[in-house]
Amino acid sequence: MAPVDGEPKPRRPDAGPLPRVAYTDAEGRATDNPAAAVHGEIVEYDGHGRPRRRTRFFLAERDISWLSVSEPAFLIWVLVTLMAAWLVIGLVLRLT
Repeated sequence: MAPVDGEPKPRRPDAGPLPRVAYTDAEGRATDNPAAAVHGEIVEYDGHGRPRRRTRFFLAERDISWLSVSEPAFLIWVLVTLMAAWLVIGLVLRLT
């Protein structure tokens, strides 16, 4: 039976041990909530219990000193500029 959207896939019996997951929130406390995690580590094991793959991640929020507006506002303006350029190129190609 196929899994429903949002539900994890059933594990195969020969898949080995479950991965070990460690998340840390912004205050440096351990958490079980992946949405609150700012860094962490995921270790996957093979059938013999040896680490097969280790994945570390971190999220850092930095201010861009030369950017006078917020990052989302800047990205919207970039999108608008690219769409305008696309329209201008389309009009030039249409008229030629």
